[in-house]
Amino acid sequence: MESAHLDELIELEDRYWWHVAKRKIATGLLNSYVPSPAKIVEGGIGAAGNLLNWKKSGYEVAGLDIMDHSVAHAKSLGIEEVKKHDLHEPWPFEENSVSGIVLLDVLEHLADPVKALKEAAKTLTDSGKIIFTVPAFPFLFSDWDERLGHYRRYTPATMREHITGAGLKVEKLRYWNSFTFPAAVAIRSFRKLFPSKKGTEFPRVSDFTNNALIRAAEIESGAANALPIPFGLSLVGVISK
Repeated sequence: MESAHLDELIELEDRYWWHVAKRKIATGLLNSYVPSPAKIVEGGIGAAGNLLNWKKSGYEVAGLDIMDHSVAHAKSLGIEEVKKHDLHEPWPFEENSVSGIVLLDVLEHLADPVKALKEAAKTLTDSGKIIFTVPAFPFLFSDWDERLGHYRRYTPATMREHITGAGLKVEKLRYWNSFTFPAAVAIRSFRKLFPSKKGTEFPRVSDFTNNALIRAAEIESGAANALPIPFGLSLVGVISK
């Protein structure tokens, strides 16, 4: 992640719909699969807003990130157990000591996600879970993904292949963010024809639109409990040992 992108994330993540909605989804899965109090580790902490929220909810939290800036910012928020670390390398926690691992839009940044999943799994208890999100649909890969440092976008089959390749099991896997999918297809298609040299800024929306998108994500999550979501800009899931 570029330093400027992280600075923007620090500014926006408490209120921007994308981050708020994704955190709500991850928190809901944590509550269902890894209820507090429990020790959870986030790989790729970004602006550390997730860790701060989960700490307030009663979790014992720790985090890893490749960026010094992320680690320093997390510590400034009062989160002490954060370290600079390459997720491909053995994780700095005892084996079988962690109840939950969270990887939100992280695996697509890794050259070898299978190795990272193997290293993460070593720290999990036998009943531990990995909660993740990744961007979906390879045909949407564009200059935006390149600027963000993505190696890939995922299909459900590719995600399952990476999970089983790490010796793990798929417990839950579904799409999310179907409500912006049509607009994203149009924008990404345009970018493929006319690549942009702009940075990685999040598209600004009005307060009304921002709140509407947060509400749309909540409705989608509720519907997903009863009906399959056939498409979406991302995949979300739960992995077990």
